This record gives sequence, structure tokens and C-alpha cells, in this order.
Amino acid sequence: MSIGIIGAGAIGSAIAEILSRAGIDIILSNSRGPDTLADLAKRLGPHVRPGTREEAAGQDLVFVAVNWSKLPRAMAGLPDWDGRIVVDTNNSIEAPLFQPFELHGRTSSEVFADMVPGARVVKAFGHLNPDLLTADPVARGGRRVLFLSGDDLEARQTVRALIERLGFFPLDLGPLAVGARLLQFPGGTLPAHHLVKID
Repeated sequence: MSIGIIGAGAIGSAIAEILSRAGIDIILSNSRGPDTLADLAKRLGPHVRPGTREEAAGQDLVFVAVNWSKLPRAMAGLPDWDGRIVVDTNNSIEAPLFQPFELHGRTSSEVFADMVPGARVVKAFGHLNPDLLTADPVARGGRRVLFLSGDDLEARQTVRALIERLGFFPLDLGPLAVGARLLQFPGGTLPAHHLVKID
């Protein structure tokens, strides 16, 4: 399975780092082009290759980690996702004001899903801060919990297996109507909680 990441900020870089650490090859992209990512990719590990947004979007599984206000532009013009898995790590709030965006009663994942037609969306990797994502997932006698949610069971199982490979404990919250509402920030009850499953 090939993996791409759209967005090379704090969360996108953290995900790239832990994937590379696990020996997984990825294509990392941003809005400014591959040349601007050469130094970052070198720092993140040997399995990280800078690429274009289109290259990253063409992989089997694609993480999207982009500031909420920039998401429509970042997703615009990409080919149909054709059933590929897209991991929504995004939160509908951003610095410096940290004012929540108006979602008109919908979850942020529902709004995001409209931007990636044909994709199987899984909400995951966005509820912990980057420092916790890149820290050793084995902590306090157990494994750090990563939540996931999505409407497609097979896509959830794929992301669950990836989370396990990275050393975390996956906790499946079911469909987006339930899980995404619990996971979204602001508004959800689970973001920023540092939970450990005792083995």
C-alpha cells in the first residue's frame, strides 16, 4: 500500500516522521512544491520523499493535514478519489485566533468528505498534539490510544492495521456520524486526551 500526505505542517510532519520510523515509504507534499520540502524530508527520515500535491493524492492511502481555511484550495482540482482511503486529520479551528469555523450543524468530517468526492474517509490522527504522536507509543505500561472513525468498514480496518503497525492502540468509534463528532476539535469530547491502553 502506497501512502501520501498532503500538508507538511506540524501534524503532517509528525505523521511523516512516525511512518518513516516504521519503515514505510511516503510522498510528502505541500502547497509550495517539492523543492521546499527537501530539508524537512531529510530530517524526517529516509522513507520520506518530497512530491507534488497530485503525486501524494494519487497514492492508495492519503493523509490530509491542512489548515481548515486552506482546505478547499488544497483539495481543488484533484482527480476523483475512486474509492481510495483518505485520512482526515483536520480540525475546524486554527491559529492565531482559534475561533471555530461555522459548520452549520455538520461535523467537520462531513464537510471535508464533500471536498474529496469518491474517497473513503476515515477520521484519525488529529486528536493528539504532534509531540505525543512522535513520542514512543509505548507509555506507562501500555500503548497510547489513537481513535478512528469512518463509514467504510474495510477502510477503517486498513487504518486500524496501520495504527497497530505504528505501535499505537487503535480504538474504533464506528461511523462518522458518531465517531467524527466525538473526535472533532472544537466540540468533541475526545481531542487532547492522552489515553493509554494497559497491555
